[in-house]
Amino acid sequence: MSTQVLKVGVLTVSDRCSNGSAEDKSGPNLIRIIREDGSFGENPNIVYKCVADEVDDIKAVLLDWSDNVKVHLILTTGGTGFAARDVTPEATSQVIDREAPGLVIAMITKSLNVTPMAMLSRPVCGFRKQTLIVNFPGSMKGSQECFEFIKPALPHALDLIQDSSERVVAAHKEIQSVEGSVSHTCPHGRHHKHKTQEQMGDIRTDQKQTRSREDFYKVAERARQSPFPMLPVQEAIKIVLEQAKSVGEEQTKNLLDAHGRVLASNVYATDPVPPFPASIKDGYAVVAADGPGKRSVIGPITAGDMSDVRVKPGCIARISTGAVVPEGADAVVQVEDTELFQSSDEGAVELSVKILSEPKVGQDIRPVGFDIKAGEKVLSANDYIGSAELGILATVGCTSVKVYKSPLIAICSTGNEVCDPGVPLGVGQIRDSNRFSIISLLKSEGFETVDMGIIRDSPDEVSMKFKELLSKFDVIVTSGGVSMGEKDYLKGVLRGVLDATIHFGRVFMKPGKPTTFATASFKGKTKLIFCLPGNPVSAVVTCHLFVIPALRKMAGYSRPQASIVKAKLGFGINLDARPEYHRTVLSWPSQENLPIASTTGSQCSSRITSMRSANALLMLPPKQDNLKRLEIGSIVDALMIHKL
Repeated sequence: MSTQVLKVGVLTVSDRCSNGSAEDKSGPNLIRIIREDGSFGENPNIVYKCVADEVDDIKAVLLDWSDNVKVHLILTTGGTGFAARDVTPEATSQVIDREAPGLVIAMITKSLNVTPMAMLSRPVCGFRKQTLIVNFPGSMKGSQECFEFIKPALPHALDLIQDSSERVVAAHKEIQSVEGSVSHTCPHGRHHKHKTQEQMGDIRTDQKQTRSREDFYKVAERARQSPFPMLPVQEAIKIVLEQAKSVGEEQTKNLLDAHGRVLASNVYATDPVPPFPASIKDGYAVVAADGPGKRSVIGPITAGDMSDVRVKPGCIARISTGAVVPEGADAVVQVEDTELFQSSDEGAVELSVKILSEPKVGQDIRPVGFDIKAGEKVLSANDYIGSAELGILATVGCTSVKVYKSPLIAICSTGNEVCDPGVPLGVGQIRDSNRFSIISLLKSEGFETVDMGIIRDSPDEVSMKFKELLSKFDVIVTSGGVSMGEKDYLKGVLRGVLDATIHFGRVFMKPGKPTTFATASFKGKTKLIFCLPGNPVSAVVTCHLFVIPALRKMAGYSRPQASIVKAKLGFGINLDARPEYHRTVLSWPSQENLPIASTTGSQCSSRITSMRSANALLMLPPKQDNLKRLEIGSIVDALMIHKL
């Protein structure tokens, strides 16, 4: 294509999405991929529309975008199946001048490697004048996969349609000069930032990418730049939470065993609390109309007593906190508002007491159901069960509750240089702290894990171990092996061997830039894979930011992310080019209106001691031309990782 800005149209075809009864996820997802991919220029001009499954409506948009808006590439999603309302191929066929069957063959062929259901898709591809029109399936996954399948050919196809003769000739020469090579550089790379087949890999799809064993050992041919864009932290978190679905399975837990879990169903009270009118104070049950003055004491009533005492005018009954207010009494006067008038048995028995205050009806009495009414919902599904919730459950008589099952979590480290703490160090070896830090951190959050040891730096071992982990666990958390080193095999194995979707491979943050998040399907179930950096601090920080929120969501938490508070810097600091998560100790002096942040010292990502005593991560902004340093007293956000 020429150097003009690429115009792309994304058209979602769906009755339900067009009338608002369903959310369109496929169209916005395609827009996101096009913007982030970089293969079609820096800032492609993207137009979007959603229409019903009507031939005329679809044709109207295709004709307008092709003839009037002059869109270069139109991607439709939806309406390509066998259902009676699936008419996108028919509408497209009525619009295009010539077909492009090669694109259809590529999509169907590669889709059949993913699912046999691909044979039920009827896409049409072709061009009208200088606009290429491509039909994708309606699902977010299917449309994303098909886009990735044909993406390598799209820049050259657009150049041909636009008659960009210079670039077409250059492309043909390049293709001929590298014929048979699988690692050539696409001639469109200069303008489109188009990646080689190995580089583009598919960082956002789970298509199969076969990779020979020998490829992993071609050190000289490894990528010198990461093919993964650096995502902002919040976008990366959003992706993780979108993929972290609730495990969904329920289990019954005894009351004390339910602590730290999440309720799977609502809880209702079968009885009122209190089930009787109860005294709030230690004092005397009285008839309010009697007012102040001397009264005869007719007997004590203590908590738990089954008393048949009845209070008549002129009399009172001594009563304890929580005891049943006797019949006839309509108020309680606390003992502090009385004085003894007459006693017997050397003070052992009260005969009469003087009431010093003016009692009011209902004073210091909890009526039936004051705290909890019969039939009242006391806890809701997705409520976290802490100590207060356990108390409520006990109050309403629950001895067991249904909770969401926690995900099964595997923890392992990677690297030839890593050894267990009890093993004598060899040359070039270090002790593995990451597994123990992450396991204990997740345990403190209420998640049980399985220690799966250390995976050595071998493509075969990484592949074999991951196949085992995927068969047994819902979530896999590793550390190390995700940067640009010659022994960093994880991403290659995930994409090329395990058919995993790598949703992101770098994050714009410090520490933790190489953090990688992927998903893989095993027997129809999606498994989450967190590949954390190998430096100890990076592993712990990214575990807080990405792993724990995902696990919380999978376990049913309604609010999975950590709390963020404002804090005042107790030290000055130069800002980094990347947003920094600075380990800090927050304290709250009585004279301050905000907690004060103290540094834990050197923030080197290998220095695990910088995590010691830290209860928060300061969220420092990246350095800007007009902001290079924060001084003492500056107000910043702090993400809480432990109690203040």
